[in-house]
Amino acid sequence: MTRRLGAETLVIATHNAGKLKEIAALLAPYRLSCISAASLGLDEPAETGKTFVENALIKARAAAQASGLPALADDSGLCVDALGGRPGVYTADWAERQWFEGPAGRDWYMAMGKVEGLLCEQGPDADRSCHFACVLAIAWPDGDSAVYEGRAQGTLTWPPRGKLGFGYDPVFVPLGESRTFAEHQPDEKHAISHRADAFAKLVAEQFG
Repeated sequence: MTRRLGAETLVIATHNAGKLKEIAALLAPYRLSCISAASLGLDEPAETGKTFVENALIKARAAAQASGLPALADDSGLCVDALGGRPGVYTADWAERQWFEGPAGRDWYMAMGKVEGLLCEQGPDADRSCHFACVLAIAWPDGDSAVYEGRAQGTLTWPPRGKLGFGYDPVFVPLGESRTFAEHQPDEKHAISHRADAFAKLVAEQFG
């Protein structure tokens, strides 16, 4: 039987403000006291896994062991059919930039442009179908863990549209919709996103 969370403090193992906001909103009804890995000064572990499951577990276990508290980590990404599932686990890496001077950072417009450029190389009839994948991993300090997987099917559009959301949201149009994720209000996106799909499975097992 899968271990269940109780009325306890949960570390959200992310330094991504957008992810933290979405996860906190989804957890709000379940009376957990949530704190972020960033607020505890925890380092981000190297994501050396080759799958979303492996990377989510790496992050959750590192946060649980460092804090002594149960931790929840998310690993998610965009998988484009015509690109063989890329960028996949390297979704954030495609946004990395290095300046000649100053710190490194992430440029999501550059990342979206890279995807679009690769599709354009395949011609005007390139397959634009894709999905967002999400894995949520819960880890306890004693090494126990649980994993939940979700996805949101969609297509890619260009140019980017919308100011909401984060990451690749401005170019992702979910199946059955005409607006991008970045044109959806947060509560609308929470109802249909890959993260919401994974959370529905987590909630059913943890709080059902």
